[in-house]
Amino acid sequence: MAKVTRDDVARLAGTSTAVVSYVINNGPRPVAPATRERVLAAIKELGYRPDRVAQAMASRRTDLIGMIVPDARQPFFGEMAHAVEQAASERGKMVLVGNSDYLDDREVHYLRAFLGMRVSGLILVSQGPSAAAAAEIDAWDARVVLMHERRDQPEDLVVVTDDVGGARLATSHLLEHGHAYVACLGGVETTPTTGDPVTDHVEGWRIAMRAAGRSTEGRLFQSPYNRYDAYQVGLKLLAGPDRPPALFCATDDQAIGLLRAARELRIDVPGELAVAAFDNVKEAGLTDPPLTTVASDRPAMARAAVDLVLDETPLATRRERLKQFPSHLVVRRSCGCP
Repeated sequence: MAKVTRDDVARLAGTSTAVVSYVINNGPRPVAPATRERVLAAIKELGYRPDRVAQAMASRRTDLIGMIVPDARQPFFGEMAHAVEQAASERGKMVLVGNSDYLDDREVHYLRAFLGMRVSGLILVSQGPSAAAAAEIDAWDARVVLMHERRDQPEDLVVVTDDVGGARLATSHLLEHGHAYVACLGGVETTPTTGDPVTDHVEGWRIAMRAAGRSTEGRLFQSPYNRYDAYQVGLKLLAGPDRPPALFCATDDQAIGLLRAARELRIDVPGELAVAAFDNVKEAGLTDPPLTTVASDRPAMARAAVDLVLDETPLATRRERLKQFPSHLVVRRSCGCP
């Protein structure tokens, strides 16, 4: 059977191949509703399938958006990638996801791979990015949006939530329960000092503690972001003589590991230990007890990131480069509320 072409669709629909292209690609020019329906009916009748490879070669761009995350096994990054995928689908795009595993060389590897595929743009969740990654971005002259984490570079396109403000909310809420102080489970020694959400969560905790006249000295503990390592940290911390009365965890995944440790040590939460965290992954509502945590509007952030990636406005003329979304506290039982 001969391959169905765009010319065949145009003949059956009684229109030009250019109009068929506008319908398939949703632009760049509008098509009258009646004409669009004729084209779609012809496509369905003939079983036409656009040659995406040929289109990409002609335009030097694909219908793909690249996204690099630290670790999609962590629920927060998995849910973030899913939100971006949904937002991209609404714009007729698909998403390729790569995991950097918090390693600079893997981040550069995926940058080269995705940009070499001529993706329409790239969404980067990074702890930097590193100098090598930044050089790769500049070399390709690519549209890259930093999501969740940021650099202090005025030319960056950035989508973030209010990490400092959200952490202040969670810490202040724990203090309002009457605890003498709130300890913090932050990141590891290699956590960046600026632009990183966990760093901002720790800063929000410090601000809330200072505002309440409480010392933070000796009350910040280090833990990797995943639940498995946080569980091990929690066993040592909670079994020690200086167990805190309340604890703010920089991520939900850390809090999930901590709650497991508390359960094994027979420590009542929230009776003996109040806990709050940050991220509001879906699993946070299913922990025992359900986890009080800070939520961000991930669907809105994902749509904003995709819009920025696909916006072809020259960067030099863009006035708004940073989109910051508010965060809010989701109260459940782990903090001591009914």
